[in-house]
Amino acid sequence: MPRFIIADVNAYGHHLAERRRSSISPMDGEQKLQISLQDENPQQHVPLQEYSENLKDISRFLTSAGVSADKVIFITPSPIHEPAWEKECILKGCPLNRHNSVVGQYAQACVQAAGQCGSDVLDLWTLMQKDGQLTELKLLNKLNLFLHAALQDYTVYLSDGLHLSEKGNQFVAQHLWSLLAGRVAHLPFILPYWGDVDAKNPESSLLCNS
Repeated sequence: MPRFIIADVNAYGHHLAERRRSSISPMDGEQKLQISLQDENPQQHVPLQEYSENLKDISRFLTSAGVSADKVIFITPSPIHEPAWEKECILKGCPLNRHNSVVGQYAQACVQAAGQCGSDVLDLWTLMQKDGQLTELKLLNKLNLFLHAALQDYTVYLSDGLHLSEKGNQFVAQHLWSLLAGRVAHLPFILPYWGDVDAKNPESSLLCNS
């Protein structure tokens, strides 16, 4: 994070760097590694309190670098599907090392940290499961049968029970954009619209000095 912020300022100057940082979303790529169960995977486990303090440290650093809290969006870890992930664990010769209920505790800590820092939060853990439940209820009401919408619940957002699938990434993009849109709508395009790019000579459109 410090390297990114400092390099941004050095490369573009404070004014342009501030424009580029109209919004920052700390979505820790290692979040689900940190939520590993301490007994089953101590090398990757990060205690809940330490996880929460780490998020707030990131926020404090961004504030010190000139990024106000209203330009920061926290993103919680997404849910896991234990049956699917357990199969992956067995293939790797290890027991199930994550529980969705524990992920929920870390997601709640992320929500609380965002509130304490004065930032918005995208609660994937809640939204993905709520989305699946609502879809299933619609099917139940329509058919008046007890059906498990296996292809409609939140498992479609996960490729292996843990990592996001293509639909999962689309879900994140859709909900994140709803939070980003108001923050970036006033900014000018720094690259041309894709339809205006000369496909035979894209450099002429993209590599310009302006």
